Amino acid sequence: MAIKILIVDDITETRENIKRLLYFEKDMMVVGEASDGDEAVRQTQKLNPDIVLMDINMPTSDGITATQEISLKYPKTAIIIMSVQGEQEYLKKAMVAGAREYMVKPFSTDELVDTIRRVCDFEKRRRIHLTEPSMVKELQRDPQIITVFSTKGGVGKTSIATNLAISLAEETRKKVVIMDLDLQFGDVAVMLNIIPKRTITEIIQDINQLDSELLEGYLISHPTGVKVLPCPTRPEYAELITGAHVEKIMGVLKQNYDYIVIDTPHYFHETTLTALDLCHQILLVVSLDLPTIKNVKLGLEVLDSLHLKGKVKLILNRSAEDMGIKHEDMEENLNMKIAAHIPSDGRTVVSSLNKGDPFVMTHPNTKITESIRELARMVMIGEVKLSRVSGVNEKKGLLGRLFG
Repeated sequence: MAIKILIVDDITETRENIKRLLYFEKDMMVVGEASDGDEAVRQTQKLNPDIVLMDINMPTSDGITATQEISLKYPKTAIIIMSVQGEQEYLKKAMVAGAREYMVKPFSTDELVDTIRRVCDFEKRRRIHLTEPSMVKELQRDPQIITVFSTKGGVGKTSIATNLAISLAEETRKKVVIMDLDLQFGDVAVMLNIIPKRTITEIIQDINQLDSELLEGYLISHPTGVKVLPCPTRPEYAELITGAHVEKIMGVLKQNYDYIVIDTPHYFHETTLTALDLCHQILLVVSLDLPTIKNVKLGLEVLDSLHLKGKVKLILNRSAEDMGIKHEDMEENLNMKIAAHIPSDGRTVVSSLNKGDPFVMTHPNTKITESIRELARMVMIGEVKLSRVSGVNEKKGLLGRLFG
């Protein structure tokens, strides 16, 4: 069945060029056009397209506004933003509004066609996960995939991920693997004092033949028994790895491992979105400072637009009473309860990082280690300790002014 496409752009010549690019694609069909955002919404209701190719800058109603409305009213339609603006700020706005992909003009036929097919395929898999009862049951069974994510760097995400993986292995005596998806600057290998001989980069060369036996040869064993799949050794290699590669690797890992911990970068990327979509629990690491809280609020909006917020558990790292912001204020402004508190213990953590020995091994009797064990138990039993904060009518102070 052909992919139904609606083209939205205020320039007639641009719409005609896009139609020409898609003309010879037998699995795609342009079902309509629109010249502004309001018309795009009406045409989406009328034509029920699979994909909307949406320009950002248009008169009357812009593409971001139209994207938000279509995402809310017609969630079965996926939106790909087209723009001459390649800045990160435009990308963030598009994703918050509900766009699935962002393309910078001009683009080639191959880029356009590949993006449409990838987004369409991703949406089909998403609907299966969200609507098929059998698939939902499958997701709720072991093995458990836990994605550790943050919307800002420097909050201790990788430290939590590595120590959590080791704690899960100790608490459960089951098979645990940690996958470093911070593909440019991941630190999992460094924090576990491992020198990678083979990484995820080499795996994708054998991706079509990949099975559990072959994948096992790429994993590195840590003394605790935890297996490690390191990130590429060079930042430029990150571009070689796609969401489809990550999905394949995760599927094979599920055949042999009970817990799969995934460390991610602090931004939304195709590979990160794949991990967030396919995992069972998202541990969103936060800290009590305004830039982090601002980014977390934006990140939660993106996750909500992707229907992933139900998986999220807020993990407060470096929790202390003297930070200038109370955690209750953060909960109130994010409208979400903190699921776990990791206390501040700079001396233990820094010493652990510099030696490459996780603190759950070297400092087993500290409060920070106990908090990681509690986090592991929470993950093990799958308790969702999230609840909406009700009765919030007034926001006071700096946080209230910032997010009100």
